[in-house]
Amino acid sequence: MYTICMSRRAEQIILCAEERNTIDMWTRGKRFPVRLVQRAQIILMAATGVLNQDIAAKLGTTRPTVQLWRERFLALRLAGLEKDAPRPGRIPRIPAKKIAEVVEATLHTKPSNATHWSTRTMAAAQGISEKTVRRIWKQHNLKPHLTKTFKLSRDKQFVEKLHDIVGLYMNPPDKALVLCVDEKSQIQALDRTQPGLPMKKGRCGTQTHDYKRNGTTTLFAALSMIDGKVIGDCMPRHRHQEFIRFLKKIDNETPVGLDLHLIVDNYGTHKHPRVKSWLSRHPRFHLHFIPTSSSWLNLVERWFREITDKRIRRGTFKSVPDLIAAIKDYLENHNQNPRVFTWSAPAEQILTKIVKCKEALAALHYLKLKD
Repeated sequence: MYTICMSRRAEQIILCAEERNTIDMWTRGKRFPVRLVQRAQIILMAATGVLNQDIAAKLGTTRPTVQLWRERFLALRLAGLEKDAPRPGRIPRIPAKKIAEVVEATLHTKPSNATHWSTRTMAAAQGISEKTVRRIWKQHNLKPHLTKTFKLSRDKQFVEKLHDIVGLYMNPPDKALVLCVDEKSQIQALDRTQPGLPMKKGRCGTQTHDYKRNGTTTLFAALSMIDGKVIGDCMPRHRHQEFIRFLKKIDNETPVGLDLHLIVDNYGTHKHPRVKSWLSRHPRFHLHFIPTSSSWLNLVERWFREITDKRIRRGTFKSVPDLIAAIKDYLENHNQNPRVFTWSAPAEQILTKIVKCKEALAALHYLKLKD
């Protein structure tokens, strides 16, 4: 222990060995903030008997500052040096009552001539500036200009199907391969009517709003839940004949000794009698149907979004073969460095959210009937 007697007005500072080592490290370390280094120097010099005015002169600061950090150290020890003391801040110019009125109006009223509030209309209604409205909305995470769409499945077997699909994701069967299968139909080969301008500093790239249609193709894809690779093929249509062709492709490109569990939607093609007949002759194939209106359960939809955003939406294709070549190129590059999509939400957690959503909708419906 290090004990130093200070002047009559200064309280004695006692440093233990651990505190001494930490403060020494702060004063010598170049990776620490300058303010922390200065505070450590103040305490270290005070612990050696240097007076406050001498510490201030040597470190280029003021005597009250030295006294402040001595008192902070005596009160909070090392933690008092690492963080600044809380400050009261500026007194808000907008009273809490007015903020509450803005929040209440945003949540429970609408302007007479619109479906939702804007910063301009709310500012005029409340007699405050648009900047203030924007700040209040940001503080309370209010976004009246945005809406999110939703769809609750009415499938009578929703719970059973949900447990089945989530079980395949989180606890797949042994000696089996889980594949998310679907079709992205009617992908258009669009060509722009005029060449766009390339991106440059201060200006984004341009693309004409109008376009020329050059035909369509359908992308069949099977996303592996083990390694993230995708088996894909482009076909002109998406009937049961094309689906059987794609099943044959999956059969040829997967290890023979594994069962194949395919997660598919309820599109009629997947339930066609000829598809069922083909599946009966290939017993290693097992189809698992997601609930109706629940495409979010099929992770291949996530991969479809990626290829749409990265390769298709902003592409220019003069013909269907050009479009197919671009899709195959993206598919090949993806499989060279695949990304595994991991499902993390248990079935019970999903069901809990759905129950809360239904309760909220029921309460809202009740209030409308009551009014």
